[in-house]
Amino acid sequence: MNWFKKLLPHRQPLTPEQRAHDLIAAIDAGGLPLNAAVVNDIARKLGLEVSTRARMEDTIARIRLALKRTKNHA
Repeated sequence: MNWFKKLLPHRQPLTPEQRAHDLIAAIDAGGLPLNAAVVNDIARKLGLEVSTRARMEDTIARIRLALKRTKNHA
């Protein structure tokens, strides 16, 4: 199995911030998130509390705000 792993490029796992940026970029390019659980997972890993009843649009707006805050503090 080691020979198979050598064929694959080694990639670092994405940080929550990278996942959030990718999500927002995809949405801004016209994509629609289809899985609310993924959006909620990204938000939670950014440190946001997310209700299972929250609208996905609201969670995405909160992710945008969290990214702006981290950009301003960096």
